[in-house]
Amino acid sequence: MAEIKDIFREIDAALKEDPSRTKGVEAIYQFDLDGGEAGVYQLILRGDDSYAVKGEKEKPDCTLKIASEDFEKMVEGNLNGTQAFMSGRLKIKGNMGLALKLQDILSSYNSATQ
Repeated sequence: MAEIKDIFREIDAALKEDPSRTKGVEAIYQFDLDGGEAGVYQLILRGDDSYAVKGEKEKPDCTLKIASEDFEKMVEGNLNGTQAFMSGRLKIKGNMGLALKLQDILSSYNSATQ
């Protein structure tokens, strides 16, 4: 299993390599992770100027609170975001529409890093 910081580093590299994978979404996602690898990370999606960063750099449009272990499963495609939300393992604040688009964005990066 990869460490959370490595997952975000891979997403950051993939964003810089091919920003088109964000499917035209312009938003700031914040991940409030607890559990084994607790921390705050953001995905800042702005077309060609998209990146991933540790910490809270900007005001998020959508905040996802999830255990780091569950986030890892979600990125790997082993946990469906909707199921995690419905079961209470994922809490969402802010723009729910953006949260729904995130699953597609993460899965496109997951396939790029495999």
